[in-house]
Amino acid sequence: MEQNILLVEDDREIARIIKDTLTKEGYRVTWATTGMEGLADFQAGNYDLLLVDWMMPEMDGLTLTEHIRLQSDVPIIMISARNEEADKVEGLQGADDYLAKPFSLGELKARVACQLRRWQRYNKIHVAEEIAQFPYGLKIDWKREQVFLHDNELNLTQKEFALLKVLAQHPRELFSKEALYTHVWQQPELEETHTVTVHIKALREKLQDPVKNPHFIQTVWGKGYRFVGELL
Repeated sequence: MEQNILLVEDDREIARIIKDTLTKEGYRVTWATTGMEGLADFQAGNYDLLLVDWMMPEMDGLTLTEHIRLQSDVPIIMISARNEEADKVEGLQGADDYLAKPFSLGELKARVACQLRRWQRYNKIHVAEEIAQFPYGLKIDWKREQVFLHDNELNLTQKEFALLKVLAQHPRELFSKEALYTHVWQQPELEETHTVTVHIKALREKLQDPVKNPHFIQTVWGKGYRFVGELL
């Protein structure tokens, strides 16, 4: 089966060389020129590996990696001209490998093949829970994108479900409104985050979740939101 690689690189000449090299190796390569474009491509597709440049317009590679890690453990190789040890340590906080420019095409092919082998082994033994159940009658079917409260299906909008998914799949993790907006709406952060506030309010109403003593979504004033529900 042909393996899909997402390349996020704003330098056209470097991107062309990488894409041509990996295509000749039998991979299907999708090329994005900015971090925001890369995020949109990732959420719209199904990829086995990402090659992400660090310094890019709109959204840098580190921030893109943070957003990818909210929904996937797919292998990520960070590409960067920054080759100091401190840079590599920082880049590897979210990425699985670090490739410093300039690099040989032989090294590129070897690192890609290594990460793909690891990903194949991981997928063979990893079984994700398709249905999550929480106290107070909440049940979420991730595969079918359905949410139930006391066995009654809730009519959530696409954005409401996306917000719930980010929060519920990362319990107790605090998300700012800006981070939620970037991840769910796939647009650069805005100073005006009223859109997120409105959707969280609508989501809470459908979940019958009290603001003062929340069962599911807690507001951390001045900072953002976190999911406080516990898996059964």
